[in-house]
Amino acid sequence: MIDFKNIDGIYFVGIGGIGMSALALYFIKGGFTVAGYDRSESSITRSLSDLGCAVSNDDSLSAIPASFRECTDKSRILAVYTPAIPSNSQVLSYFRNNGYRLVKRAEVLGEISNHTDTLAVAGTHGKTTVSTMVAHLLKQSGIDCSAFLGGISKNYDSNLLLGDSRYTVIEADEFDRSFHWLNPLMAVVTSLDADHLDIYGSHGTMIEAYNIFCGKIRKGGTLIVHSRIMKDIKVPEGVKCFTYGTDPGSDFQAYNIEHRRDYYSFSLKTPDAVINDLHFTYPGIINIENITAASAIALRCGVTEQELRKGILLFQGVRRRFDIRINIPGLAYVDDYAHHPEEINACIRSLKEFFRGRKITGIFQPHLFSRTRDHADGFAAILDELDEVILLPVYPARELPIEGVSSEMILNKMKCKNKRLLQKADIPAKLDIAGLDVLVTIGAGDIDTLVGPIEEKLKKERAV
Repeated sequence: MIDFKNIDGIYFVGIGGIGMSALALYFIKGGFTVAGYDRSESSITRSLSDLGCAVSNDDSLSAIPASFRECTDKSRILAVYTPAIPSNSQVLSYFRNNGYRLVKRAEVLGEISNHTDTLAVAGTHGKTTVSTMVAHLLKQSGIDCSAFLGGISKNYDSNLLLGDSRYTVIEADEFDRSFHWLNPLMAVVTSLDADHLDIYGSHGTMIEAYNIFCGKIRKGGTLIVHSRIMKDIKVPEGVKCFTYGTDPGSDFQAYNIEHRRDYYSFSLKTPDAVINDLHFTYPGIINIENITAASAIALRCGVTEQELRKGILLFQGVRRRFDIRINIPGLAYVDDYAHHPEEINACIRSLKEFFRGRKITGIFQPHLFSRTRDHADGFAAILDELDEVILLPVYPARELPIEGVSSEMILNKMKCKNKRLLQKADIPAKLDIAGLDVLVTIGAGDIDTLVGPIEEKLKKERAV
């Protein structure tokens, strides 16, 4: 248990991460002294600095503010870290070895979860989009909520939302079993595709971890599960379970889906009623399923049909989740965080459906050596669906290189004739701007740093 009333200062090791930065912002707004380290500067760390947070990009003791290093009562300092930080980090080692209380980000979220009615969204993909949708639907209603999101909401330009409500939306991260710290009132499970096998060892063990998470739901709570994975889920005693999806047997079913010129129309069947002619402007058929899951939670929280209708229409999306940066006749640019074969499959299917019949060029940066090793065949197969593919070197994140594992593994398995491997520094200079029709950047590493330069070059050379 963490008693925040007895804490004066909080130091975040890895403060630039999307989840860590939301927590840092939460405590800044709560009046705590907050500082942190991250290995590289970003728009996120700059925004925290603008709020008075001392952020360093130097992994050394001298970068830790004196108020944290020279405090007389270390029990009033809390150090929070993410598993993405290497264990040999000097900053991390200092807090670990010098009598400070050091906790994972997940434990802090768990403490917050214990004191609120948490709406947790889990799944190997889709959880950021669904959690952002849930938060938006509640914000657009009389219910309201707070939210810790794994992406930047385009409606609110933030990954942290604060509100006057008993509900808090939290993205439930399966990595390192972090979601086992949560005790939600309601939960969504979107997908169970094999991932993080470096942590779990096998797909079966990963599914078991998800069922442990479901077992954390409070008695009398609600579980919302995608209909296609219901067979793998064990519903806890005392918890109401509903399925969602486009399958006719789903409790919450989206149907009569039509792609109009610049929006989708669809109907939503619920256990209690049918809501007809909903309008949804966020692209991608997969997002019809996502908004169905979010609607299920929102309705269970008391959102009315009219509030739901308005919220669905006004949803703008999440940065780096099918994020359309440019869309003019003859040129489109989309950025997406997808980093698992199933996520990339959903992204490419949405691209082909939304930009029907057009040439699609993809730039993909594999994320993690272990994931590249485990899913090289899957990456190759789905990337072959593109007309042109540019691969970047593997982004290592928290890992050391694995012998024999590289982006060439994927490249050599691909059948696409128009493929090549480039260094990140070569982009966007070596892009054939004149030959582009639809461009998509895909990946969870630092490929996001290319988005601005690519967008700028496209606008300049194509006179956008």
